[in-house]
Amino acid sequence: MLHTTVGDLLEEKARIQPDIEAVVYADRGLRWSYHEFNQLCRQAAKGFMKLGINKGDHIAIWASNTPEWLVSQFSTGKMGAVLVTVNTNYRSAELEYLLRQSDSQTIILMEEFRGASYIDMLYEICPELKSSEPGELKSAKLPFLKNVIVLGDNSYPGTYSWEDIMEKGKEVEENDLDERLSSLSPHDVINMQYTSGTTGFPKGVMLTHSNIVNNGYNIAGCMRLGNEDRLCIPVPFFHCFGCVLGVLACVSVGATMVPLQEFDPRLVLKTVQDEKCTGLHGVPTMFISELNLPDFDQYDLSHLRTGIMAGSNCPIEVMKGVMDKMGADEITIAYGQTESSPVITQTRTHDPIELKVETVGKSLPNVEVKIVEPGSNREIPCGVQGELCTRGYHVMKGYYKNEEATRLAIDDEGWLHTGDLAVMDEHGYCRITGRLKDMIIRGGENIYPREIEEFLYSHPKVLDVQVIGIPDEVYGEEVMAWIILKEGQTATSEEIREYCTGKISRHKIPRYIEFTDAYPMTASGKIQKFRLREQAKQTAIPKK
Repeated sequence: MLHTTVGDLLEEKARIQPDIEAVVYADRGLRWSYHEFNQLCRQAAKGFMKLGINKGDHIAIWASNTPEWLVSQFSTGKMGAVLVTVNTNYRSAELEYLLRQSDSQTIILMEEFRGASYIDMLYEICPELKSSEPGELKSAKLPFLKNVIVLGDNSYPGTYSWEDIMEKGKEVEENDLDERLSSLSPHDVINMQYTSGTTGFPKGVMLTHSNIVNNGYNIAGCMRLGNEDRLCIPVPFFHCFGCVLGVLACVSVGATMVPLQEFDPRLVLKTVQDEKCTGLHGVPTMFISELNLPDFDQYDLSHLRTGIMAGSNCPIEVMKGVMDKMGADEITIAYGQTESSPVITQTRTHDPIELKVETVGKSLPNVEVKIVEPGSNREIPCGVQGELCTRGYHVMKGYYKNEEATRLAIDDEGWLHTGDLAVMDEHGYCRITGRLKDMIIRGGENIYPREIEEFLYSHPKVLDVQVIGIPDEVYGEEVMAWIILKEGQTATSEEIREYCTGKISRHKIPRYIEFTDAYPMTASGKIQKFRLREQAKQTAIPKK
C-alpha cells in the first residue's frame, strides 16, 4: 500500500527519475520529463491558490485529453482542490445539473468539442458570465460558481485563460504550496466522478488520494508495468479508465504516458509505432477498429506487450487479434466501477486466453471480493451465481450529499454492493453473468435507463416511457425506448430524437424508438423489461 497523495506521488517520481519522459503528445511534438511535468503542475497549483481556491473546494473540468487536463489532475492533487470530471458528451442540461449538485466553484473547459460549443452552453445556463469580471461571477442558477477558465486562444467575457492561471502562479511562493501540500492527507477526497443510478440522477462519487493512487499502483502491478514502459492512452481522462488505469498507473511506477487527445484508430497505431509503446488501453470496440484498418499490417507494433481491455466483454476472436496480430500477448482484462476507484478484479499478464475472455480476473492485491445471495449478505459457494461485493482501500468515501444512496451501496461491514451478478471459481476468478440493475453498456459507456426515461418524461406528448438495451454487433448494446403517448397525440421517432439533441449526450439518445399502447406487467403491476427486450428481438429490424 502507498501512503501518499496524488501530488506527493508525482513529487517523488520527479526526484528519483527527473529526466525520464513523463508525458508525450506525439502528434503535437510535446515532451515533458518528470521534472518538467512536476514543475508545470506546481505552477498551475499556485495559480489556483492565487484565485483563492482552498483545500476541499471543487474544480470541474470539461475537456478531452488535453495536456492541461493532465496538469489539472496533479496540480489539484498538490493544492487540495477536488477535481470534478465532466463527460465530454454532456450537454447543457447535464452540465447544469453537475455544476449545481457538485457545488463547483471553478470550471475549466474547452472552447468546443466535436462541433458542440462548450462556451455557448455555459453562457446559456449562466448568462451573467458575459457581464462579469473574471473570478467574480454571481450566478442565480449556480451560486457556488465563481471562476471560469477557458482552454484556447480566444478570450471570452467573464473568463480567465489557462495562461492567466500559469502567470498567477508566479505570484505565489513555493513554500506556500509546500505547506498546502504537506497539509493534505491520503484520506482526503481529491477526485469526484459522476455516475448514474437506476433511480434518479447522476451521483458524485467521492474518491480519495488513497483510493486512486493505490488502485493505479496495483493495476500497474497486474500489467507488470515499470518505468521503462510507454503506455498509449486513447481512452478519455474523464473516465477512471483514463485518469486511473492510464495516468495514475503510469505515474505510480514512473512509466511514460503517451495520451491521444481523441480516439482515432490510425493515430493510435501510428503513435504506438513511432513512440515504441509497450502498452495500450482501450474498450473492445477501439481494438476492433484498430485491427480492422485496411492498412493494419503496415504498422510496426513490435514493442507492444501489455495493456488493458475493459468496458465490456471481449469476444475471443478480438482477444486473439490483440495478442497475436498486435503482439500484446500480456494484455489484461479489468473489471470494476467508479465507486471502487475503479478496478476490483483484473487478469494477470500470463493468464491463458480462456481466462481473459471468459472471466474478468481475480481481485487486486489488498482487495476482498465475495459473491452473496442477492438482497442479503449471505456468502454463497463457488460456482453459484450471486451479487459481487467488494471491500478494501478502493471503496469510495461515499456519494456527495447523498447519505441514503451511500448506505444503500455500502453496508455496515464496509462491503460495496456492485449490483452485478457473477460467478467465482475456486481460484478466485470471476465471471460477470448479468446485472441486477438494468444498466446499458454501449461501446464501453455506462448508460442508465432511468436517467433517459426521466428526461423523455418531460416531452409534452409522452405519457410513459421505458428504456432498455438491445444487442448490437458494433457497440455491444444500443438504446431503445418504448413510448406510450398521451391520448390523442401522435409523434415520430425523429421528433423524439430532435427533442433530445443538444440536451442529453448523443450516445444516450435512443437509436430505436417503438410506440406502444401498453407494457407487459406482472400481477403486482411491475413492468417486465425483459419482455420488452424479447419483443425487440422478435422485430427483425427495429423501427428507427
